[in-house]
Amino acid sequence: MLKSVLITGGAGYVGNLLVPQLLQSGYQVTVYDILYFGKQTLPLKHPNLKVVAGDIRDTLLLEKSLNGIDAVLHLACISNDPSFELNEALSKSVNYDCFEPLVIAAKQAGVKRFVYCSSSSVYGVSDLPEVTEEAPLVPLTLYNKYKGLCEPLLFKHMADNFTCVTIRPATICGYSPRTRLDLSVNILTNHAINKNVITVFGGSQKRPNLHIQDMCDLYELLLEVPAEKIQGQTFNAGYQNYTIMELASMVKEVVEQEFPEKQPIDIKVVETNDNRSYHISSDKIKKHLGFEAKHTIQDAVRDLCQAFKAGKLPDSFSNDWYYNVRQLQVREAV
Repeated sequence: MLKSVLITGGAGYVGNLLVPQLLQSGYQVTVYDILYFGKQTLPLKHPNLKVVAGDIRDTLLLEKSLNGIDAVLHLACISNDPSFELNEALSKSVNYDCFEPLVIAAKQAGVKRFVYCSSSSVYGVSDLPEVTEEAPLVPLTLYNKYKGLCEPLLFKHMADNFTCVTIRPATICGYSPRTRLDLSVNILTNHAINKNVITVFGGSQKRPNLHIQDMCDLYELLLEVPAEKIQGQTFNAGYQNYTIMELASMVKEVVEQEFPEKQPIDIKVVETNDNRSYHISSDKIKKHLGFEAKHTIQDAVRDLCQAFKAGKLPDSFSNDWYYNVRQLQVREAV
């Protein structure tokens, strides 16, 4: 039974929803995070939560923090392409150079299970009708490239007492106590509610999406399933594959329902050179683990609408805290 979990990057977008969920399920949780976005949104008073303000490149602090840990959920990274490009040397050191030392430290500390959060963006551009886990990785950016290069480094260290699994999630959407407003569905929703116009860049690109609650449920499942079901496996994790234009139309419909006074919300199309497009298949994870996403893109948009109504997302355009690259720029300037 895995009871003690260390989550790298646990103070981030997904971590802020995942940590309370795992605590509720009875896990002892250690959040290991550099805390660029603070820790105020975590349930800090919970007796089973420990927060370590640490850099994942600090191997000594990591080794100390891994004592007594049963499982690692490795979420920490410089996420998305603009953030990576802000400082490529820093990003490579965080997303790639320190990855294998972290895996080795976890194994030596007696960690039984290591879950690596890769990305479905490793596929780059694919015109296959369904991109399975066996499809070639054709990364278009350094962020995608290094996400993919970490995967074989993890599996190199698999052992009978060290279970290793990789997840390639789709783009996450929906509300979290530390919401990101720089992700496709969340961007479109923010613009629809607060600017009454949705700007679509391109529109024909296909992007897979996954509700943040489904992402959290999957991470919890990966702590529970028997080791033999996931050892050495790579799983896509998505739900709905739609074009950017289809996403915009869904957002428009839901926001107009939730905020009837804002009708009509316009959709404006702008040309773009961002040609990332792929349609991932999540059949393998359904077949092997019985995991199927339960929440729709419309659910994610509604959750965001409710958060805006409740005043939980103030200053949604001006506050750098919602935008990874802008917050990193602030940190870089300090």
